[in-house]
Order: sequence, then structure tokens, then C-alpha cells
Amino acid sequence: MRRASGILLGSLVALALAGCGTSSDQALHLTLAALAAQPATTTAPSPTPAPKSSCGDPTASLRPPASLPAPGGMPAGSYMARIARRGRLIAGVDQNTLLFAYLNPLNGRLEGFEIDMLRLLAKAITGSPDKIEFKAITTAQRIDAVRNGTVDVVADAFTITCDRRRQVDFSTAYFDAGQRVLVPADSTARGIADLGGKRVCATRGSTSIENVQRAHPRPVPVALAQRTDCLVALQEGTVDAISTDDAILLGLEAQDPQVKIVGPRFSDEPYGMAIGKSHPEFVRFVNGVLEQMRTDGTWQGIYSRWLPGRPPAPPTPHYSG
Repeated sequence: MRRASGILLGSLVALALAGCGTSSDQALHLTLAALAAQPATTTAPSPTPAPKSSCGDPTASLRPPASLPAPGGMPAGSYMARIARRGRLIAGVDQNTLLFAYLNPLNGRLEGFEIDMLRLLAKAITGSPDKIEFKAITTAQRIDAVRNGTVDVVADAFTITCDRRRQVDFSTAYFDAGQRVLVPADSTARGIADLGGKRVCATRGSTSIENVQRAHPRPVPVALAQRTDCLVALQEGTVDAISTDDAILLGLEAQDPQVKIVGPRFSDEPYGMAIGKSHPEFVRFVNGVLEQMRTDGTWQGIYSRWLPGRPPAPPTPHYSG
């Protein structure tokens, strides 16, 4: 039964690939390659990462302007004006995170919480939520995509950390997640503490794989390119569990009735939009759009559309200047 689930997931991804002619296909090709080959049963344990350096409050971002310019009226010389002249916002996203950013194989469209937020950002700049180009990236590609200018912004369950802030700038937090564990429905594991010596999957380049490496008793970390690769590995029995943000696990759980989320959160994972360090005016603008979403009920509406339960209060913004 678990193998059949994996084949079904692979079929859906293949359908999605066929329906996404306008997005970068690299991330989906990586997923298909992972499905075609048996995932490695173990990954050589990496050295335990050094403790993360501190920068004070990593979620503190630049204060938004007192008022936002009208769509189509971006300040001359600003990065937003450059985006408007180009005619579209270019955003780096995942295509495999159900509920947050997922390529729906039935209609060929990207859907989810982060996709809705990015469309509203495009609308604030250009006047239209459809003037946006999505580029599919893997977890490990997020920072490079911002730094080399491949995209204007990344929204991809991207936890704000001090180490990452040395390489890119972040908006204020738009979602608060925390790391938990996904296991087969018949597993007796109750959380990360029960997985010592077990193979635990997370994406390469994520804070999740670092947290798995730090866990005690020590699991065997298995790093794969895509979040859905981890689900396929769990379905095939080549890993014993997946550990990543609970927001991501909700989507994986929705795709497979034979898994369950267990244990309490054992990390804080505030998500921010990543932007190049040479565009502080764009950071301030994005923070203004996010603040508008928090105060006018838009954030709560997007949450209700995609996520279960009553919407919590949006993350409180923290500003550094």
C-alpha cells in the first residue's frame, strides 16, 4: 500500500510537470529523478553544526513607509519601479508544498498561502495579481536565487535566521511555524526523542536538517532535494520519519492517509520573504504590503482559505530602523 501511494504521488508530479510551461522546471525534474531511483537508505551523518551565531532579533526588519505608493506609481529609481517597467514580479517558490505553494496537477496552476501573498505583492506593484512569474527552486537554491538576481523575492517556507541574514535581507515574519515529526500511522514514535538511530529525512539546505543533526538521541539524517522526495522515501520505507516545519507536514499528511504528525514543536521557524541586500527600499515596501494584510484582515482570509482551524493572530512585526 505504501508503494502504491508513492506511485500515485509520482504520477501527480508528472502531470504537474506537463502543465507548467511558464515556470522553471528544474525543481520538478529533480523530484522526478528522485522518484525514478530508489532513495538512499542512509546518509552518512554530518558533523553536528556549530551553534548559530547571534544577531539579536533575526526577525527585525526595515520599517515600512508611512504610506505605500499606488500600484503603477512606484517611486522613480526604486527597485519596485524596475519591476513595474519589466511588467512582472519574479518570485522564487517551491512547487511541492501542499497548502503553501503547490502545482495543482488538475489545473496546472500554483496555489497556496504563499502564492496568494505573492500575487497580492505583484498587485501592489503593478495593479494586477497576474503580473507575476514563478520560478521553481529547491530549498538549497533559495539564497543563490536571491543573491544572483534570478528572482526579485523568495517566499518558500524560508526561516529567518542570523546566518541567512548575512547573505540576504528578509521581510518581517509572515508566518510562525515550528519543527515536528511525521511518521507512518502505525509507528510508536511520539516525537523526535524517540528517533535515535532512525533515518529521519529533511530537505538539503534547510534549518530542519540542521535541527535533526542536533537532536538527541542522535537520528541518522537523510537530506533530499525536495519535500515530496522525503514523503516518497517514507512511503517506500527507506526512511523512518520526516522532520520539518509543521506547516509543511500538514501538506504531506494531507497527501497520504497512512502517516501522522507527532510530538510537540522543538524549534521556532518564522517565515520571511527573502530579498537582495542592495534593495532596502523594496524590503520596506514589502513590509508595508504585509502590514496592510495584517491590519485589513487579508492575512486571516488567506489563512482560512488554505489552512485548517481558526486563524491565529498574524506574527507581530519587529522593526530595526
